[in-house]
Amino acid sequence: MPEGATSAISAIVVDDEQLARDELAFLLKDFADVEIVATGKNGLEAVRLIEDLEPDLVFLDVQMPGLDGLGVIAKLREKNVPLPHFILATAFDQYAVDAFRLEAMDYLLKPIEKDRLEMTVARARRAIREKAKSPPVEAAARPGPQRTKLLVRTGSRSLIIDAQEMVYATIDDGLITLVTTTLEGQSNYRTIEELQSSLDPETFWRVHRSYLVNINRIREVIPWFKSSYQLKMDDKKQTEIPVSRAQTKRLRALLKL
Repeated sequence: MPEGATSAISAIVVDDEQLARDELAFLLKDFADVEIVATGKNGLEAVRLIEDLEPDLVFLDVQMPGLDGLGVIAKLREKNVPLPHFILATAFDQYAVDAFRLEAMDYLLKPIEKDRLEMTVARARRAIREKAKSPPVEAAARPGPQRTKLLVRTGSRSLIIDAQEMVYATIDDGLITLVTTTLEGQSNYRTIEELQSSLDPETFWRVHRSYLVNINRIREVIPWFKSSYQLKMDDKKQTEIPVSRAQTKRLRALLKL
């Protein structure tokens, strides 16, 4: 067992070369507390995976066609996405300065040596452990009057629903979608925070950066990768929604898991 291993570290590996991804995944098998939850082959995939999975650690190739590794970090910053710890992989040590300027935790020179990887993982393990001791407080949206009715636009119609009918809301590319047991449409709210602040905080829970759920409409709790969960909701599609690692503790307390 690696030094100081306590709980799973979720990791994503992104490299445009299949061989490089496979090699790093093979090396990481020796670290029992590191779990690769996804791999990606380009920068755009990296941004999407990081937004969706909220990993602890990302091994990111610097040189990729299109959006490169440094561009991935810059894009996430533009979108105000909370950043994981980044380990940049490169064949050229001149990128080290850029790596640290963007607050990457470390960089690895290719071909990656096992001893050097051990040092990097140990460093990441310590940083993640320290971060867990003082988890960031979720920014509270400005409280406003609690609404009992919500507007849902579907096609050419603007429907009014009871707030309690909302199963969940999600945001994608700046557009908020509200889902009930019978319909799905767009909200007139601009952000999830704004919508959340208008609803009963005892009922509507921000389980993930991109999702707000009605806790009374959770149908099933599904174990996901180590120590994490997904929620199956009570809509027609029985949508499965990820619970962020930061919100997993609250889920366990809420449902006594």
